[in-house]
Amino acid sequence: MAMTLSGLLSSPTLNLRPLTGVDDAEDHPLSWAAVTELADPTPFLAGGEVLLTTGVRQKTVASQTGFVDHAVHAGVVALGYGTGLTHTKVPAAVIRRAAEVGLPLFEVPYETPFVAITRILAEALAAENVARMERLLQGHQRLASALLGGGLHPLLRELGRQLQRPVSLTQYGARIHGPSPAADGWQSIPVSTGLQDRCTLFLEGQEAGGGLIEYAQSLISVELAGRARLRESHRTTSGQVLTDLTRGTVEGQDAALRLQAIGIAPHAAHTILLVEAVRPRSRALSTLPLPPGREKGVSAMVEDRLAVVLEAGDGEAAATEFAAYLSGAGIPARVSYGGSYAQVTGLRWSYFEAIEALRHGARINHPSRISLTSLLLAAHDVPLQALAAEALEPLTDFDAAHGSDLMLTLRRFLELNGSVGTVAEALGLHRNTVRYRLQQIADLSGYDPSNTPDRVQLWLALSARDVY
Repeated sequence: MAMTLSGLLSSPTLNLRPLTGVDDAEDHPLSWAAVTELADPTPFLAGGEVLLTTGVRQKTVASQTGFVDHAVHAGVVALGYGTGLTHTKVPAAVIRRAAEVGLPLFEVPYETPFVAITRILAEALAAENVARMERLLQGHQRLASALLGGGLHPLLRELGRQLQRPVSLTQYGARIHGPSPAADGWQSIPVSTGLQDRCTLFLEGQEAGGGLIEYAQSLISVELAGRARLRESHRTTSGQVLTDLTRGTVEGQDAALRLQAIGIAPHAAHTILLVEAVRPRSRALSTLPLPPGREKGVSAMVEDRLAVVLEAGDGEAAATEFAAYLSGAGIPARVSYGGSYAQVTGLRWSYFEAIEALRHGARINHPSRISLTSLLLAAHDVPLQALAAEALEPLTDFDAAHGSDLMLTLRRFLELNGSVGTVAEALGLHRNTVRYRLQQIADLSGYDPSNTPDRVQLWLALSARDVY
């Protein structure tokens, strides 16, 4: 325990004699003992010391009272006056002024050297530092044991217990432990995890943790970084399973066994939720924790999209929840979900519906009945990009060279069910102008929009161009 003024004065080996203000003084720990014979020692004091002097320069009442005032201004805890050299006893002016300003004053007899006082204080400070380090080491050990024995939440509970105040932790803007930190009266401490996750530790009050908080920061950082690496690894493995399933390269019992291996019951009904983030934030999806309360869900990375396997019927609620979570995390993204289907093939249907829904382009995209077009767009062995380039690049090149609107005309013609009159009205053109443009499209692309098979080809090409 740190040495206090009462403890110093009660030391039997020092024979110090209290004079004024000692009984009424607050028993704060002493930081050190400073010895001085300067008339004004203020520049050399930090506050919290016991100031020791023999009063060599204090020959007058003015110098004696001035020295006491300087000591008070410097914030010393007490004044020790050595007698037997310059003064046979403590000057009356010093005693009177110390009493007036409330400065504790004690006499240091001739037989007690000042070094004996500083030695006792040094020994007490050293013992206190050792005890503090032992307490800190014990605190570190308890934090590490809590983390190893139970994980992040036991660690944070142990930290709060040791600090005796509430502790909260947020990541990606979501609270993952503790109460909601108030705007005022809470200390915020950033935690570096190697991710752009705004991970922050909040402590109620502003007191320092004495080295405990810094150690907790490092433990939290290591734990969250480890979780992120493990999450990324699991999502890569699960993503390969879902990729093979959706592409049809694995079926039947083999597909069921692989789904079971990543924690998906193959015969139960499920819904697929997809998250598509704007680059470059799409890279965060591989390590992004699922929203609080959904940590146990199976998630995977499929073609730079985060896929989450949900229970049947949970799609709409989950999509709303994920959209809000992503917004709070600062990740611009679109969320979609498919219908609920049972069996292995049901996951494929739900995935295709979720992919189709993403094309709507909204923040939250609800599924609709899946179409042959969407199935073709989801198929990787169909060369739709090549088809789109072959059919549409001549049109886009012509538009760029001549300032024409062949692509716009084609899109409106297909959207409006091939009605020349309706297209002319929508674009503010004469019908003959529309017919002329359609002939140009046929000549340049090799596909006649008025011919049903060619119209299907052009529709697929436009759809593929929109997706890719």
